[in-house]
Amino acid sequence: MKQITIGLLGLGTVGSGVITILKNHQDKLIHQVGCPIHVKKILIQDIEKERRVQVDSSLFTKNVEEIIHDPEIDVVIEVMGGIEETRSILLQALESKKHIVTANKDLMAVYGPELLTKATEHGCDLFYEASVAGGIPILRSLVDGLASDRITKMMGIVNGTTNFILTKMSNNGSSYEEVLQEAQRLGYAEADPTSDVEGIDAARKMAIMSTLGFSMNINLQDVNVEGITGISEEDLNYSKRLGYTMKLIGMANRNGEKVEVSVQPTLLPDKHPLAAVQDEYNAVYVYGEAVGETMFYGPGAGSLPTATAVVSDLVGIMKNMRLGVNGRSSVSPQYEKKLKSDKEIFSKYFLRIHVKDQVGAFAKITTLFSERGVSFEKILQLPLKDEKIAEIVLVTHSASLFDYKEILLQLSDLEVIQQVKSSYRVEG
Repeated sequence: MKQITIGLLGLGTVGSGVITILKNHQDKLIHQVGCPIHVKKILIQDIEKERRVQVDSSLFTKNVEEIIHDPEIDVVIEVMGGIEETRSILLQALESKKHIVTANKDLMAVYGPELLTKATEHGCDLFYEASVAGGIPILRSLVDGLASDRITKMMGIVNGTTNFILTKMSNNGSSYEEVLQEAQRLGYAEADPTSDVEGIDAARKMAIMSTLGFSMNINLQDVNVEGITGISEEDLNYSKRLGYTMKLIGMANRNGEKVEVSVQPTLLPDKHPLAAVQDEYNAVYVYGEAVGETMFYGPGAGSLPTATAVVSDLVGIMKNMRLGVNGRSSVSPQYEKKLKSDKEIFSKYFLRIHVKDQVGAFAKITTLFSERGVSFEKILQLPLKDEKIAEIVLVTHSASLFDYKEILLQLSDLEVIQQVKSSYRVEG
């Protein structure tokens, strides 16, 4: 091969990083794959816009057809985002025998199986390492490094925005609204942060990881999702008093043939390694039957970390081209999807309730829990300024999600309960 020719879709944060790495690391890339990498066309929306990197304007195009139907372009790198229109473009590119590298988690969580099938049909590679956890090579580790093992659990912080917000709220005692505004100023949060703070971004990543790690088709709809918008300063303070740190945790658990996938605010013991992951950083624990515990840590977003994952995928495609094995790396899921019921999901729980301060109130609460076979590991009881109301904070021993949901319903109906203030999963 004389050279590999690239068409780049998008020149934003990640696209600029890709151009920077291709320029600055060209000698290493040539050593890795044996030929130069040439960017022929870049799809952009605004030709007049000022760019983070210097690029010859003759490379710019607003017409995607110039990329997907150019016979000289070998690989299309998609870093522009979007779902429906982007799916259509990539399907056309695959039909034109273009290999694909994408950083688009939203697209892969929704249309990943369809795109991978199309890639295999046309003898093309479709790699998407950058779609999960930025610069951390977690997907490649699941597919290659841990290919011989049976993954039983994946658990981690996979959204830098929410981790930044929770870190600042916990360390500085700031309100959610204050920290969100700071995150938006620093560029960690979008103008519309819904996807991040409601847990949707993390859920898409967990769906992708679970599909690969468990070798079964896990969709976004299969992930139980709860965001961080309801977390209060009081919740964080009580967590600290009890020796916990609050994180938005993605969890994927397999027992036998059945799996559970969730994203939710979770209390971790202060000594847990994930509790020490600060600010915009990501970290993922992977448990395998043979390897035991492994942990992957690093920047979960940003121009160069994400672009590093994109260009690493590009190198993988180029090596496959030299070997003549493109389109053979995608493996269809091995197992039928079987999701756990609430009766099969077990965890400890943190519960904060306001109770009428009267004789026998706590006894009624403990009776309700004991009828379901749920006992307490930790209890805090504090009077509030209103002398007629007490605040009780409980951490249960392990209970089924089914029993715990039933308890919450019955608590709400209990005459001595003024309000169930908050409830969170406890792990570790």
